[in-house]
Amino acid sequence: MPTQNFVIPRSVIWKEEYISLLNQQKIPQVTEYLELRTVEDVWEAIQSLKVRGAPAIGITAAYGLALAANQELSQTYESFLNNLKKHRDYLASSRPTAVNLFWALDRLMNSIKEVTNIDEAKKTILNEAKAIEAEDEKVCQSIGEHALSVFKDGDRIMTICNAGSIATAKYGTALAPFYLAKEKNINLSVYACETRPVLQGARLTTWELMQAGVDVTLITDNMAAHTIKSKNITAIIVGADRIAANGDTANKIGTFNLALLASAFNIPFYVAAPLSTFDPAITDGNQIPIEERHSEEITHIHGVQVAPEGVKVFNPAFDVTPNKLIAGIITEKGILSGDLKEAISSLFNK
Repeated sequence: MPTQNFVIPRSVIWKEEYISLLNQQKIPQVTEYLELRTVEDVWEAIQSLKVRGAPAIGITAAYGLALAANQELSQTYESFLNNLKKHRDYLASSRPTAVNLFWALDRLMNSIKEVTNIDEAKKTILNEAKAIEAEDEKVCQSIGEHALSVFKDGDRIMTICNAGSIATAKYGTALAPFYLAKEKNINLSVYACETRPVLQGARLTTWELMQAGVDVTLITDNMAAHTIKSKNITAIIVGADRIAANGDTANKIGTFNLALLASAFNIPFYVAAPLSTFDPAITDGNQIPIEERHSEEITHIHGVQVAPEGVKVFNPAFDVTPNKLIAGIITEKGILSGDLKEAISSLFNK
């Protein structure tokens, strides 16, 4: 049986009258769940990054619109719809580049196209929000089950960034197999890179795995090669932000480094991602835009300057791993391997 302290953290919990939201800004020093009771509360939480991770943002927004619908006091269905659209547009403005945010809000609005009264609309919207959460949890669990099939008891696995339960409905993507292994009493050890410059690995990945009693060890990013050699790392698994039609994969900066190391040490390098992360319209990784972030993420630590004033900074948020370095892309539909371009084309052209 799993240990009594086995807990998979959830970041978004619907409480009927409010949303209970894990404040990811406070982790790991404080575990704080906020009570979001108004659409304004939800907007602020998304905008200020109290919630992060594309699926978690979409789920929060969906419940935010359900909250707004429940609190709507319109006397006519026409005025209800008009006000609901305003709430939809308001929530959408919280993170203008977040695709999952728009997708979730539009899915809720589309769910009531055939509805003709306020009470039915409120019920339908809430049910659709719950469905979005349930579907994401199922997708993550399926990814975890497929990922677990390539690992065995006693494996030591490296990861980077945070692709875990608090970024999704539950389980996460790259971290999903570790939670499922815990449930099945399979012993997997995780080595988590801290993930400079904003330390999602140190702050978030280690925190959530420790909540579940998963054996996790934190290392700095530049310890990866030595750790693979000295700790006999058996595989590397990472998440993804975008996957091109040929399998080239964009993920948090530092991922490409790990893929090169995996090749050098002859260990498998896996990418775990849902089908929604694939972008078949992009031919290869050269077409994936790489966001560059503010220089203070590198020149400052907790607001304290650690680099010379005026130094030039290059701060890309992501890098692209070529498909030839990827042993397999683990999705909710199975593991893609071999000729990734052909495998992806077959999957999306069924």
